[in-house]
Amino acid sequence: MDKRIQDFANTLVNYCVSLQKGENLLISCTDIDAEPLVKAIIKEAYKVGANPFVDFEISTINRALMMGCNSKQMEMKFKNDYDLLKDMDANITIRGFTNAAEYSDVPDEKSKIMVEQGFITKSGRRNLKWVGLRYPSFAVAQLAGMSLEAYEDFHYLTCNMDYKTMSKNMEPLVDLMNKTDKVVIKGEGTDLSFSIKGITAIPCDGKVNIPDGEIFTAPVRNSINGHVTFNIPSVYESRTFENIYFEFVEGKIIKATSNYTEKLNQILNTDEGARYIGEFSFGVNPFITIPTNDGGIDEKLAGSIHITPGACYDEADNGNYSKIHWDLVLLQTKEYGGGEIYFDDVLIRKDGIFVIEELIALNP
Repeated sequence: MDKRIQDFANTLVNYCVSLQKGENLLISCTDIDAEPLVKAIIKEAYKVGANPFVDFEISTINRALMMGCNSKQMEMKFKNDYDLLKDMDANITIRGFTNAAEYSDVPDEKSKIMVEQGFITKSGRRNLKWVGLRYPSFAVAQLAGMSLEAYEDFHYLTCNMDYKTMSKNMEPLVDLMNKTDKVVIKGEGTDLSFSIKGITAIPCDGKVNIPDGEIFTAPVRNSINGHVTFNIPSVYESRTFENIYFEFVEGKIIKATSNYTEKLNQILNTDEGARYIGEFSFGVNPFITIPTNDGGIDEKLAGSIHITPGACYDEADNGNYSKIHWDLVLLQTKEYGGGEIYFDDVLIRKDGIFVIEELIALNP
């Protein structure tokens, strides 16, 4: 077995979810290619005296189920998933695919059923130690525009990095965010202002997602005004959305356009909370410097921020609740148009580089 996989399994079990003797671990996997990692995690779980369980799904079979599914059927399926999670202490979710567009022809009403029921099931992880990741497969590498070998090198570099040092480097930005009221973001197609006063900033250092590297909070729900243009593509419901543009008035998205404008607005009409923002975050992983077309990784891009239509997190609760949570990324390095971020009228980052002394350790 590739030593990098063994090291990664060790990181997942002993650092990410801190698995202890006697605990129950559910390994959820949606990629058959991830079998080597699943077996390595099982071995690491047994080493610490824990009890591993495995739930394997395959995207082509899921699509076949979705094409004709009904609400009652999916309610039963996800109830079983939820009941299983209740008996677990930890969950490692390996998200993968052999075809990024596998669900592209699933009817919207069927996708909506899955989103609604899946959201309920995800809530079952709130009391668990859990981490999510993407397995390096041909399809994921192709989406990133890399060979599989190059993508694997990138993947294991970012996943096996020193997260303890990253965590320490995050502390000054966490402190600053917790003291800040007004945020202003400027750049190409972007002029946005909002408040984060009183909402806790949370560092993400490999304990929930991996690769990791972000610090998130949430805007005061009705405080956002202005407009933003996201310059990093985002895959959602098997479509690649590009050049997403939002206009805000008192927190609500009143105008939304993209290469799929009609579909974008359908998503934002899922419920009332979908047109409000549940998260604002800085990406700070020093080894993630180019987009991969994978939202779970691109949101950690050094020099980026992301803004999330939909549900807030319990840890940074701004009162916005929704069935969706869609991280949209704006990269502000010079190569991507640059931009500035101000905290209470003080410039803290320019062209993706932190410019105040206490934050410089976060720069790539």
